[in-house]
Amino acid sequence: MTCTVKIANGIIRLPSELNLPDGAEVQLTVPDTALEASFAERYANYIGAANDLPADLAANLDHYVHGHRQK
Repeated sequence: MTCTVKIANGIIRLPSELNLPDGAEVQLTVPDTALEASFAERYANYIGAANDLPADLAANLDHYVHGHRQK
């Protein structure tokens, strides 16, 4: 038997008509496309969160992190 289910908060919910006994072994196949999230999709909650950083942060990271002289 094959059925398609969705994950909700990390929990797999089986269809109500599928009655499996406790301890039954099942095989889970995850398609490769389900695991392919882009960098922007994975970190979408953080994009734009830090809007008050210095404009030269990338060039002078060592200065801001370690106190080295600015370039």
